[in-house]
Amino acid sequence: MARFTRIEVTQKMYDTGMIPVFYHKDIDVCKSVLKATYEGGARVFEFTNRGDFAHEIFAELVKWAEKEIPEMILGIGSVIDAPTTALYLQLGANFIVSPIMNPEMAKVCNRRKVAWSPGCGSLTEIQQAEELGCEVVKIFPGQQVGGPDFVKAVKGPFPWSSIMPTGGVKPERENITEWIKSGVHCVGMGSQLMVKDTKGNFDLEGIKNLTRTSLDIISEVRG
Repeated sequence: MARFTRIEVTQKMYDTGMIPVFYHKDIDVCKSVLKATYEGGARVFEFTNRGDFAHEIFAELVKWAEKEIPEMILGIGSVIDAPTTALYLQLGANFIVSPIMNPEMAKVCNRRKVAWSPGCGSLTEIQQAEELGCEVVKIFPGQQVGGPDFVKAVKGPFPWSSIMPTGGVKPERENITEWIKSGVHCVGMGSQLMVKDTKGNFDLEGIKNLTRTSLDIISEVRG
């Protein structure tokens, strides 16, 4: 069962402004990366359903996070159908993110009052998602859909829409500034944030620092 309400999740997404996105088959790697982003200031984290037995890793990660970093709101991404949505809700997911807009997923999430962010690529899909109760719409892949200019265009007729781009968001001042000024609710950041050292291992200190720097830039741009 989710520990955080969908209102709390939506508000924390905005307050921090950036959501790390990550998957790895090794639970110890996941714990280390999750903690690094937490120490960097992140309070919302999207683990992705992208490998065999990903749900088993997620289940253990949720239990660990509740004890070790209880303020972290942990959710699941890359979910594309209602049965998988139900599985992750049973494992304690605080929010569900999808690369597509599947109305059946909305029904499952709404029954439990859990936040749901579907992937949209047009005004029509955004409208449909909001009619289904979505608070924060995901645009994916963010850069290919149209980047910050797409968000600006959407916010014209839909000023009430809360948008989270994932894909094409980088931990760089110019890139983050463009996205935030376009009017996004928050951004999702994956591989660009999860830097590695010369040996190919995840650079935990680097991830922590990039997380902190990115959040500082977001706060600064928002004024």
